[in-house]
Amino acid sequence: MQQQHQPHPTTSQATGERYARGLAKLQQIDGEGGIKVVEGLADIAPDFARLLIEFPFGDVYSRPGLDLRSREIAVVAALTAMGNAAPQLKVHIQGALNVGVTREEVIEVIMQMAVYAGFPAALNGLSAAREVFAADDEKNARPLAEPRALVEPA
Repeated sequence: MQQQHQPHPTTSQATGERYARGLAKLQQIDGEGGIKVVEGLADIAPDFARLLIEFPFGDVYSRPGLDLRSREIAVVAALTAMGNAAPQLKVHIQGALNVGVTREEVIEVIMQMAVYAGFPAALNGLSAAREVFAADDEKNARPLAEPRALVEPA
């Protein structure tokens, strides 16, 4: 019995599949915010926009092994630790919320980064989280939560 040869997909087919898979994953995580980032690159670097969809979202985010919630927690931690990626951190904080990470979990992840990346990076991350939460509250007509009382160390 002769085995039928299946041709490999062409580069353009594979790229098209990666792009479609990546765009779907980006929309699932970031919704409108992610699409705005990509559209914002169209006039200056459309190839970069395509790469941004294909590699992180089409390849890495689409891998088995971690669910989207876990991936977004890791991304929030990494971007917080970088300390110089506030716009991207804001998009991924919103993405984390979109895939089921709670606000408290976002805050805890950012606070954890103070241990490894320093207090300035964590403070910048908390500032980004505050902005995202406020925008989310405004969009959903929710009042800002009351600040928690400071707890004295035991």
